[in-house]
Amino acid sequence: MGKLAGKVALITGAARGQGRSHAEGLAAEGADIIAVDICRQIGTVAYPLGSSEDLAETVRLVEKHDRRAVAFKADVRDLAALRRAVAEGVTELGRLDIVIANAGIMNTVGPAGDEDQAFYDSIDVMLTGVWHTLRATTPVLKDQGQGGSVVITSSTAGFRGIRTNLEAGSAGYVAAKHGVVGLMRVYANILAEHSIRVNTVHPTGVDTAMVSNEAFEAFTKDYPELTQSLRNALPKRLLEPADVTKAILWLVSDDAQYVTGTTLPIDAGFCVRT
Repeated sequence: MGKLAGKVALITGAARGQGRSHAEGLAAEGADIIAVDICRQIGTVAYPLGSSEDLAETVRLVEKHDRRAVAFKADVRDLAALRRAVAEGVTELGRLDIVIANAGIMNTVGPAGDEDQAFYDSIDVMLTGVWHTLRATTPVLKDQGQGGSVVITSSTAGFRGIRTNLEAGSAGYVAAKHGVVGLMRVYANILAEHSIRVNTVHPTGVDTAMVSNEAFEAFTKDYPELTQSLRNALPKRLLEPADVTKAILWLVSDDAQYVTGTTLPIDAGFCVRT
């Protein structure tokens, strides 16, 4: 039996990338999965976001591990839609134990990357969207009375700023990734008496469609100083999604049962690089 046998995990941004990796990794350890993704495009994002077909593939990969999965097309910016997905998912799978607030975008490289809407979209998806995820899920965890674990995906940009000429998109991304640390600390205190742990993870660059796309490649050519500033200390340019999943598996398992309120870097030394 895996470390998460009998558990149910909700993951936002689950159609592909880190979200899909987390869904498959948690399923391999015995968890059933509620997979949530927007499955449509956001105007300030230049690369294709996950599709309905991608979300269905995530379900298929979970089921390969003989675990159950239910999928919902829901926008984390829409609290009512997210609450419906949580309610239906819990009804289908019976409970909720783990929440991975992972949905994110990189609109610093969008066609409107230097326009105000890029800032608003970053905040709405990666800060307000996390707030909505907490609002929709933590009452379920509290009502069950059996504890739980919440992990929020931040970034090394949640520790440090990013300097580019695409002001609005970069500022929104960095502000959101810093902001979720504040939410994590508030909720870690609020939920501690219920034995619900809340932490953030802070990956460096990860080899997903968010950064491995033509728009980002063009962006790094236009702003070589950014590429230089994003180097890791260890000789690894991009992590694999599974590298982040391994850290999350530890955080949500009983191996980390007394770990809460932490900011965990998975950054190949990015934050200590001089």
